[in-house]
Amino acid sequence: MLETATKAYSFQDYLDLKDNSDLKYELFNGELIPMPPASGLHALILLFLFQALSAEIQRIQLDWVVMPGNVGVRTGITKSRIPDLIVITETQRQVLKTLPSAILEEPPLLAVEIVSVNNPDDDYRYKRSEYAALEIPEYWIIDPQELKVSVLTLVSGFYDSAEFRGENRINSPSFPELNLTPEHILNP
Repeated sequence: MLETATKAYSFQDYLDLKDNSDLKYELFNGELIPMPPASGLHALILLFLFQALSAEIQRIQLDWVVMPGNVGVRTGITKSRIPDLIVITETQRQVLKTLPSAILEEPPLLAVEIVSVNNPDDDYRYKRSEYAALEIPEYWIIDPQELKVSVLTLVSGFYDSAEFRGENRINSPSFPELNLTPEHILNP
């Protein structure tokens, strides 16, 4: 049997990657991980959250910006993730303007992942540990299959988790006045 070697990508290789497809890639321990197109529900949840968080930021007049699934976050020497949505500061937005690749090296204020049917471990295990190591203060896991929203808050290097279902109002340290429930999010 013929075996082919898999190229190990450095972070710089990842930044320099030129791919003529419409795929986005994450970098995990030097391996390129293609990100398949989102489901329709995934896309609608993302749009709803983008609009809801943007409106809340504007309402409370913060200099934060919501970025949907097109900005990466470096999570290790040979790791980079592209969260479904992040909230960043205005300073980070200004830094993005100067980068040849939209990949932040500093942690966003909030990262949100919407669980896909075929890889829930990515969001619940791997990204959780990577985001904690990067010290992202708040991480939401939106799970349409389990009908829940988990809000993880960084405490002494580890995430404490609170789960919300149905009409229970989501308690977010970043957005303490946000009036949002899993029902709103999961049925956009």
